[in-house]
Parts: sequence; C-alpha cells; structure tokens
Amino acid sequence: MQRAPSGKGVTTMRHAPVIALEVVEDFSSTARCDEGFLQIRRLRCRNRRSDGTHSAIYRVDVVDRPKLDAVAVLIWRRGARGLEFLTRQNLRPAAYFRAEKTPVLAESREWLFCEEIVAGLIEPSDLGERAIRGRAVEEVHEEGGLRVEVDDVRHLGPPFFVAPGIISEKIFLTEVEVTGLVATEPHGDGSPLEEGAVVTWRPLASLQAALAAGEIQDAKTELALGRFLAQPRP
Repeated sequence: MQRAPSGKGVTTMRHAPVIALEVVEDFSSTARCDEGFLQIRRLRCRNRRSDGTHSAIYRVDVVDRPKLDAVAVLIWRRGARGLEFLTRQNLRPAAYFRAEKTPVLAESREWLFCEEIVAGLIEPSDLGERAIRGRAVEEVHEEGGLRVEVDDVRHLGPPFFVAPGIISEKIFLTEVEVTGLVATEPHGDGSPLEEGAVVTWRPLASLQAALAAGEIQDAKTELALGRFLAQPRP
C-alpha cells in the first residue's frame, strides 16, 4: 500500500469556476411523476385503526429513487494538526434554488456549493452489510481519491432516515482511517454536478467550528462526526 506524508487535499478543477446554475427549461408541468432522478408517488391513504374504523382519506406524496439508500463516509487521518477530516464542496441545485423563495430567516449566503462528507448511492445489486462497506470503498476512491479496503471501513451506528415524512431514503454512516495514504485527484462520475468540486482536509476544531457557525449545514456530516467522537479511540 503506497503511503506518503500528509498533504492538504485536492481541488478538482478541469474547467473555469462555476459561478451559477442556469435553468434551460422547467418542464415540471409536463413531466410524469415516475420519471427522472426522483420519482414521486401521489397516493390517497387512510389510517386503519385497531377497532376496524378508518380516518378520513388524505393525500400522501412519497419521494423515491431507483437506488433506495445511500452510504456516507467520514474519512479521517492523524496529521500534524491532530485528527483531520476530509470534506468535499459539491454543487447542490436544491439548496441553490432556495434563493428563488422566501425563507423564514434571511440567508447569509447563497448555497451554490455545499460542504459535506463523501457520500454516494447504494446500487440495487449491493446486498448485505459487506456490500454497504464495499460501496463506501468505491465512494472514497471516486470522490476522495483514496484507495482503501472493505475491511478498513467501519459502521457508525444504525442508518437514519433523511426526511421520513416524504423521502424513503436511509443513509448508512461509515468511517475509515487513511493516515499516510497517498491521495490522487478524484475522478468523480463525470457528471456536470461534480464540476468545481473541492476536497479539503479540516482539523477537528475547524470542522466543529464550521458546523457550529452554520458554514457547513449538512446533517449527515454533523451526525457522523458526533458518532465518531462518541466512540472510544485508541
């Protein structure tokens, strides 16, 4: 296994910097609910009670993806600054287009890019606990530029729902130590959404401060770090 002294991370920049997202077409009114990256089931439901009675009928929308769940990986190393954690700046359209709406509190910044830990969708062919860790290995290489083994990856507690009122997805949290490993430029998946991705190593205090200040507003990142710090560390 190739190893080298700790570095500062990698910036993926094959084009000029991305400064905005432009809507070429909004086809919401003509698109079907069961096509696209997200699929919406529009249902009419009622509650069935133990005494045989039912509630009034009401509408339910459920958001699914062809790939049901995801895995997130807290990548960490022991460096000159103590524990360091890898984060990645990613284009996030849903967060960016919040600027078109009126939030309950004024936003202090625009969210063209969001900083978070490495994550990716679990393929339908990935079945079983070891397959989840195997998918984590692929994401660490694709988004972090690091090669690890399946047995290096550890779970960080049980999976969690993102927004169970509307989204069926669960996220499986994992962690992996990469102290001394040589990082290459992450190749990504070739999607335009990965343009301008920036990979950074944050010391523990820096990551905690960014979460506390709202500089990073990503739930899986905060939950993964909290679970990681709660575990005994040799």
